[in-house]
Amino acid sequence: MTANPFADAFSLAGEVALVTGGGSGLGLAIARCLHQAGAKVVLVGRRTDLVEAAAETLGDGAYGEAADITAFGEMPALLERVRERAGPVSILVNNAGIHLKKMAVDTTVEEFGRVMDTHVLAAHNLSRLVLPDMCAAGRGNILFTASMTSFIGIPQVIAYSAAKSAYLGMVRALSSEVAGEGVRVNAIAPGWIDSPMLQGALAGDPARAGKILSRTPMNRFGAPEDIGWAAVYLCSPAARFVTGAVLPVDGGAAQGF
Repeated sequence: MTANPFADAFSLAGEVALVTGGGSGLGLAIARCLHQAGAKVVLVGRRTDLVEAAAETLGDGAYGEAADITAFGEMPALLERVRERAGPVSILVNNAGIHLKKMAVDTTVEEFGRVMDTHVLAAHNLSRLVLPDMCAAGRGNILFTASMTSFIGIPQVIAYSAAKSAYLGMVRALSSEVAGEGVRVNAIAPGWIDSPMLQGALAGDPARAGKILSRTPMNRFGAPEDIGWAAVYLCSPAARFVTGAVLPVDGGAAQGF
């Protein structure tokens, strides 16, 4: 059989991908695209029914694992279960997050902390736990789901903005630490993607939706698969010389007027 260089460049055959927040929305779309590219995928989320049902829709080579990623001490056991079911994690997608829409003056320290725990501390914890296997293998990918709030000021989301901006620093620092070990670290910065989180953020606020579209040059919301296929690229051999990068997938919003 003749090799297909194009297909091989984007193939994730032999990879084991763990996607946090994988039971719905962007996480599920990322998992679906990684799976279609040949990876085994493990969907992690708090709700057993949700992640197991989501994994079932993907088919063979997809698994649901119920876990609270902010229960930091329980993550080694989670990774051991994943290892037993699918193998050591070679792709980690730090995607799980919570949204908080509040004016800064009304955002409590506790609320701010919960957002940071879910986005930042949990992502760091999982990253440090998967790195030994990746470094030992001489290969691996860690991917963060950043945001437009990593680049531009958006009102009423101060905790979310802080968390997503922290991802950029984490990508820069971590990529510089582990590049020599064959591990690549990148991020995707989705624009406004039609997802349950966006629908919740825009609920009852048509003016906000109109403002978003008016400053998006493509004048539409993105589809979840737009993020999923970008994830495939960044984790594939096609991106083998790409690390420390943040890829906006935003219809031009970060640069538009």
